[in-house]
Amino acid sequence: MTGTETAVLREMRWWDIDSVLELERDLFPEDAWSRGMFWSELAHARGPGATRRYVVAEEGERIVGYAGLTTSGAESDEGPTASADIQTIAVTRDHWGTGLGSRLLTELLRAATAFECTDVMLECRVDNVRAQKLYERFGFEVIGVRRGYYQPGNVDALVMRLTDPSTSVNPGTSGNGVQGTEIHG
Repeated sequence: MTGTETAVLREMRWWDIDSVLELERDLFPEDAWSRGMFWSELAHARGPGATRRYVVAEEGERIVGYAGLTTSGAESDEGPTASADIQTIAVTRDHWGTGLGSRLLTELLRAATAFECTDVMLECRVDNVRAQKLYERFGFEVIGVRRGYYQPGNVDALVMRLTDPSTSVNPGTSGNGVQGTEIHG
């Protein structure tokens, strides 16, 4: 049993950064995040003014996945609104196909709902079909393309959006049957 059955999801903390960086560099060697980027994100993930949510999937003492999102507020004619942006989702290769990617995405959508976000945005490599299928099963729709977004390689990114994340936090009711995948937004 791996992934969906035995991995425990919990809040990412500063002591997880080394393990997360190891996985990040393995999965995304050309555009891996830096230690400073993770520190900066985690600095905004706690306390009353928190605008981020980062989680890790831990199996035993091994980090087998992680995910994070950021939120921002805006004013509209209807009053204040908040939007979320999925920053990253990653799962170790030996956990692909276990449902762990779906669990991580579900946790981010729960966080977006708790932050009272009206929509969730993300970027996805055009060549990452597994990730696209996962996002589509959760209700994300392609709303645009960012040309040459991923470097090096000048790979385009699909811009995807989910309106009302609260409707997608229970994969059993959203038709989500996709299994885990490696995703980096």
